[in-house]
Amino acid sequence: MENKLHVAASPHIHSGRSTQKIMLDVIIALLPAAIAGVVIFGLQALLVIAVSVVTCVLGEFLFNLIIKKEQTISDLSAVVTGLILALNLPANAPVWQVVVGAIFAIIIVKGLFGGIGKNFVNPAATARVFMLIAFASLAEPAFPKDVDAVSGATPLAQLANNQLPVLKDLFLGNIGGAIGETCTLALLIGGIYLLAKKVITWHIPVAFIGTAFLFTLAIEGGNIEMALAWILSGGLFIGAIFMATDYVTSPATPFGKIVFGIGAGLITVLIREWGKYPEGVSFAILLMNILNPYIDSLTARKLYGGGKK
Repeated sequence: MENKLHVAASPHIHSGRSTQKIMLDVIIALLPAAIAGVVIFGLQALLVIAVSVVTCVLGEFLFNLIIKKEQTISDLSAVVTGLILALNLPANAPVWQVVVGAIFAIIIVKGLFGGIGKNFVNPAATARVFMLIAFASLAEPAFPKDVDAVSGATPLAQLANNQLPVLKDLFLGNIGGAIGETCTLALLIGGIYLLAKKVITWHIPVAFIGTAFLFTLAIEGGNIEMALAWILSGGLFIGAIFMATDYVTSPATPFGKIVFGIGAGLITVLIREWGKYPEGVSFAILLMNILNPYIDSLTARKLYGGGKK
């Protein structure tokens, strides 16, 4: 009798969603933050975004061409990497530095490890860390046109001096900082879109932002306004929503995602409070990316019928 039982590895049900469709959704979700960044910082921000995206796409194309690998630029992952990297940079970033950072992200972090799905750390977060260490000029943020860059200071710098920024400005983006991290409203719109499309789940963003808020609240002695100002400042929302949720470098299980988010939130606050750098989001995501295989191993679901080895 013919054996009709076919044994195969999961998944057995396919949703029809492709990498290209997922990446397109991420691009759509990032558009509000990108548009807000251009409105706030001007055409210089648009130049940084364009250079970063074009460099990533061209870099992946040439890399695949050189190593004689099938072209992958149509999956739009290079566009996403370039866009996220650009939104994490100030509008006044020198173009040549943007090019170097984009090449580092797409070739060193992604390409040399085998391409999409094989990199063990987030390309955009790692490239930003590399650029912060390599280029001192990136520590000088851009400011909106109606904010005095001489007397003004970034919200993180104000908070470090126990000054409370205007929460409305933090929410709407009328502050100094990176292109895509200033307008929390735009980032929330993008995050809601990704949740609605089921591209991401709530676990990492909520655990990441919630942990940072509660830890900061404790440090600030229960001052809710100061704690809110800390989480609305810097790259916490763009990191929690768009970088920490990367499929490849984050845990697969809901519990693992929560552990990942909690760890990233704790590390972010530790660096902000006692570290050398005023911002700790990219460093936190990079460190949790490295720990991700261990989190996945410890939180993996036990297979039905499986036993201890």
